Amino acid sequence: MIVDFHAHIFPDQLAPRALEKLRHTLIGEYFPTSDGTAAGLIEKMDAWGIDVSVVCPVVTRQSQVKSVNEWLASIQSDRLVCFGGIYPHDSDYKTDIDYITSLGLKGLKFHAEYQDFVVDDKYMLKIYDYALSKGLILLHHAGFDPGFPPPFKSSPRQFANVMSAMRGGVIVAAHLGGHDQWDDVEEYLVGSGIYLDTSMGFEFFPHEQFMRIVEKHGADKILFGSDAPWSNAKTEVEALMSLDLPQEAKDAILGGNAKRILEL
Repeated sequence: MIVDFHAHIFPDQLAPRALEKLRHTLIGEYFPTSDGTAAGLIEKMDAWGIDVSVVCPVVTRQSQVKSVNEWLASIQSDRLVCFGGIYPHDSDYKTDIDYITSLGLKGLKFHAEYQDFVVDDKYMLKIYDYALSKGLILLHHAGFDPGFPPPFKSSPRQFANVMSAMRGGVIVAAHLGGHDQWDDVEEYLVGSGIYLDTSMGFEFFPHEQFMRIVEKHGADKILFGSDAPWSNAKTEVEALMSLDLPQEAKDAILGGNAKRILEL
């Protein structure tokens, strides 16, 4: 089984507008590989040999919380595992987290840039702690984002602070712990309990550094991800398979670890 732990889609009626807006926000650096809908993602999954994708929303207004999470719950299937989203600036976050849990969503997706918060802010630590106590997985965007100027609101050092403050649970830092910050990933995150996904990675991070991180951090805490529709999962899988890693490690990264933490 291959599990793509990091994919994005939108409701059918919103997908064309959302993709066009995001494409311009991303300064033309990335072009979508699908139409941004659930059906479009599954079509690509079939073509690329992906068995399951984890759908990751980004909620940027409190008014979106109910409708986005209900839509995500409605499209869950044996092919799509959906994480929920909250608006982190709302003081009633516990009610929203409880509702997400009641819908059967398995995690929360955060994006510090789009949602305008600092990853290790003390208020955010309270949110993480409550969500983890409910059994939710936390998946964070990490590091550089082409739509925003530096300094960025997340870094490997800040994720290390988060891990030190939490009392267990699964936290995932996308883009191998911090896009374009992989030296700091080696310094601050390798050996910790955090999971790292590979999304939008193999064409950017040095493959020698990736293999070093896998060896020192443990293949059991690396999750394959593509960041679809902004990356081609087939070429990402091929890049991973081409590396001089044990097959056991490749199998764990491509799906074994995700199956375990998602309880598939």
